[in-house]
Amino acid sequence: MTAILPSYDQGTSPTKLIGETIGRHFDRAVATYGDRDALIVRHQNLRLSYRELGRRVDDLAAGLLALGLQPGDRIGIWSQNCSEWAITQFATAKAGLILVNINPAYRRTELEYALNKVGCKALVTSPALKNSDYLAILNDLMPELKSATPGKLEAEKIPELRWVIRLGAERTPGMLNFAEVASGGGEAERKRLTELAETLQFDDPINIQFTSGTTGFPKGATLTHHNILNNGYFVGAAIRLGPEDRLCIPVPLYHCFGMVMGNLGCITHGATMVYPAEVFDPLSVLKTVAEERCTALYGVPTMFIAQLDHPDFANYDLSSLRTGIMAGSPCPIEVMKRVIERMNMREVTIAYGMTETSPVSTQSAVDDSVDRRVSTVGRTQPHIEVKIVGIDGRIVPRGTSGELCTRGYSVMTGYWNDEGKTREAIDTAGWMHTGDLATMDSEGYVNIVGRLKDMIIRGGENVYPREIEEFLYRHPKIQDVQVIGVPDDKYGEEVCAWVRLRDGVRAEEEEILAFCKGQIAHYKIPRYVRFVDAFPMTITGKIQKYLMREQMIRDLGLTVRKTA
Repeated sequence: MTAILPSYDQGTSPTKLIGETIGRHFDRAVATYGDRDALIVRHQNLRLSYRELGRRVDDLAAGLLALGLQPGDRIGIWSQNCSEWAITQFATAKAGLILVNINPAYRRTELEYALNKVGCKALVTSPALKNSDYLAILNDLMPELKSATPGKLEAEKIPELRWVIRLGAERTPGMLNFAEVASGGGEAERKRLTELAETLQFDDPINIQFTSGTTGFPKGATLTHHNILNNGYFVGAAIRLGPEDRLCIPVPLYHCFGMVMGNLGCITHGATMVYPAEVFDPLSVLKTVAEERCTALYGVPTMFIAQLDHPDFANYDLSSLRTGIMAGSPCPIEVMKRVIERMNMREVTIAYGMTETSPVSTQSAVDDSVDRRVSTVGRTQPHIEVKIVGIDGRIVPRGTSGELCTRGYSVMTGYWNDEGKTREAIDTAGWMHTGDLATMDSEGYVNIVGRLKDMIIRGGENVYPREIEEFLYRHPKIQDVQVIGVPDDKYGEEVCAWVRLRDGVRAEEEEILAFCKGQIAHYKIPRYVRFVDAFPMTITGKIQKYLMREQMIRDLGLTVRKTA
């Protein structure tokens, strides 16, 4: 009689975990790879060797210490992809400062919440991005900034913030320039950096990333050197990244995909980080891959679709490509096949994870069969455990659907200043409950089949309906609102809001959308708004969102795509 295997697996590896801080490891990479290309930023026309990058990182780290910032202080970064982002990432790690990633799409309300939630003492900011004037938003949020002496800011709405450091050459009242900070450190601060290298521990928190929750408020997933340095290393190892590789990184740096899988994946293997543009642009990616002879490329499915469907796609030589990672949302099978065949990415892999797990828990291998790579999210990463449990919390047999849980070095220390939510996510045995429904086959390959939560994944961005609902409740005309995800050919899913207005008032869709603009990120703004008198409910009063979704699919004539 054949024994029934439980849905449990652990990733084994002869390679031990890295037991040092990011700063220590970065210094070793600089010493090892010296004159090799470390960072290429196309839109800034900048090329830095490992040695040059090391100098700039040390300059900024010393400058931050000269401001009086201490290990453990939080410093936010609100910027598009650029060289300063990477330099700040490594400099804060060397100085023992906790880098707080702020989504470039955040607007006033979200920025205020993020800065206050973790108590940022400093903020590195871009002056603007596309049609978003960051400086105007900051001055609106903190009118005290214009007359403040840098370092002595006392803003009523952001009481702990003292320093605002802006990118670019222009000067802004109340702010320091990035270059000014980078040149402000002296011998005392450089000596302090040397001392910190001996005292900082790899279990120290070094990064906070906001991930929205069903409570309607973003939670700050707190990650250590150990979490993200090792995840970057093993993700890079899975695609056989090495010193000869040049990795094109069009994904945002504020997210784990960019700063961990991208930046840390490169420095742990001596590869080159290549940024094609400040935000994703398919033509820039195609040009960059062709002209820089990139060997690897990252992206969410919508990014790959945009490149494949670009009218100039055939004009670019992508023969240098070998590998890469597609992640961030369910990967359509046909898209994976096109990437392999038309983009020469014969060793492309799929990775699965979440911010709270640094992020990757499972990943396919470069030598897995195409079928495995297009129909699963691979097997458990080294030094990580995965199990799938039923509603009773017990491990289910292989092939049976249940909630995916993961445990190991990659699990966050918790949500910043939120013990309750941390206990909800991580159980007493150390298992992170992902909220995703999955199956595991006899060989340990995992397939994501759904979500316990009603999270929407729009173009690789996690959108939690409750957060949008909480915001829309502020509208004076809205009595009740429910937000759902509906299928979309371009983004995978789009946001749809069902709105019940207060008695005796009228509103148009444009009015609701205008209320959102400038206050919440663009990808959270509903694509569809439907005014209703009631919501479908169970006899016990629970709203049946699946019926709302089915009705929208019918009414709009939407197509539900099959995904891996």
